[in-house]
Amino acid sequence: MIQKIKYFIRKPFQIFVVILSRFPKFRFIRDLSTSEEPILFGTWWRQKVLGYNKKAYWPMHFSSKIVGVQNIHVGIGTNPGLNHGCYIQGSGKLYFGDYCIFGPNVGIMSGNHDVYDNRKSVTDKTTKLGNYCWVGMNSVILPGVELGDFTIVAAGAVVTKSFPKGFCVIGGNPAKIIKELEPEKCVRYTNKFEYHGYIPKYKFDKFRNKHLNV
Repeated sequence: MIQKIKYFIRKPFQIFVVILSRFPKFRFIRDLSTSEEPILFGTWWRQKVLGYNKKAYWPMHFSSKIVGVQNIHVGIGTNPGLNHGCYIQGSGKLYFGDYCIFGPNVGIMSGNHDVYDNRKSVTDKTTKLGNYCWVGMNSVILPGVELGDFTIVAAGAVVTKSFPKGFCVIGGNPAKIIKELEPEKCVRYTNKFEYHGYIPKYKFDKFRNKHLNV
């Protein structure tokens, strides 16, 4: 009986979402339904209507936190903070490449406190992740780090220096290379529909010029 009630409640909602996805503003729901990380209507609702991480132009979990959205560039198919408990800090400049994935409780920063006066912030760092990076659960990437394409950050790693060549697995505290990847085996896939978060690729340059500092 309970299952039947849930079905009759869920079915009208599903129909509503399908109809809504036909409107241009909500087309992302339909376009990204089969992507690696589909954007769900519930995520959009909690974020844009209820106000959790409302300023972010990409989907984020309500328990994650974002600082300095205007200093953050996210690539196609990349949604930092979509998993729970993440801290994405753009006090300096923060660049994410295309098709990166992130585990829960990840911290990625581009600024820090002054070591002599912790009331002051040092925000002149630039942090960059290349394309197809994978950042594991409970890992931290500190300000000024650059990671090349296909860099995998192992769970619990603390990344204090750059690995710009990419194609590697790094782990530990401080992180170091624990495995080299074979570049010819790395798959550069693409989504059928290309979005920077909620924004279609063809509209992103206009949005970037108007709202972002990166």
